[in-house]
Amino acid sequence: MSVVLLSGGTGGAKLARGLYDIVGAELAVIANTGDDIQIYSAHVSPDPDLITYWLADRIDERGWGLAGDTFAAMAMLRELGVDVWFNLGDGDLALCLERRRLLDDGLSATEAHARLAAALGVRARVLPMSDQPVLTRIRTRGAWVGLQEFMIRLGAGAPIEDVEFAGAEDAVPSPAVLAAIADARAIIVGPSNPVISIGPIIALPGLREALAAAGAPIVAVSPIVAGAVLKGPTAECLAWAGLPASTQGVARFYEGLLDGIVSDDPAGDIASLRCETLMSNAEQRRLVAERALELSESLARPS
Repeated sequence: MSVVLLSGGTGGAKLARGLYDIVGAELAVIANTGDDIQIYSAHVSPDPDLITYWLADRIDERGWGLAGDTFAAMAMLRELGVDVWFNLGDGDLALCLERRRLLDDGLSATEAHARLAAALGVRARVLPMSDQPVLTRIRTRGAWVGLQEFMIRLGAGAPIEDVEFAGAEDAVPSPAVLAAIADARAIIVGPSNPVISIGPIIALPGLREALAAAGAPIVAVSPIVAGAVLKGPTAECLAWAGLPASTQGVARFYEGLLDGIVSDDPAGDIASLRCETLMSNAEQRRLVAERALELSESLARPS
């Protein structure tokens, strides 16, 4: 049986690493692909790649990209007059070009990423949420922009007027995603931005129903640490959803989905386990992973 993690962003990737240290190949990470972007003739899939670099012990100290990567390709593109607003290291670009080649050869997103992850020595399954494209878009100042443009070009500082997951209504969870959920002994929602990192996953038709039918407890780890958001527009996204930037707000966003939540502050009526949730080193990542599994086990239905 598998331990399933729904993940997007840095917090989810860190928790994936903590879980991997405990359960190894038993881990299956369902990764958000709403952030994907086609650029430089490559298919960039930021969240699956971020998770994979963490699991492969190849993550750079910046918290994204490959350790020790160089940026000669971006420098040359700038020299050639290209508007380089999305930075990719040379190794990162190579991986994304290879993904594009595999997709063009007829592989699904799931199959292509499995090959890339295996080549980097990752034993766990890192599963794109769907084999069909879904694009997270933000409406700001009266115009729709892709999430990468919002985060990078606009610095995530523009007002959020609306959020949509374009294409989600025509996409479905991949067969590998549904199989992992059906086989799960624990399902964990990572400490990711609920709206733009986990939202695209649970927006897929049939995904919530698959989670409900799985029988495994569904436990979240709160992305709110010591009453604050560590990075990114989580507070702004929750405000758009009419919710406070608190663990209670996170729990309300997931209302009807969760059985429990791990957090360092009160979570309201839902079953909870108090834990320091900062994950700045391997010991802390493992501790949070252990607490999430502990809460899940305590909520498991008798067999």
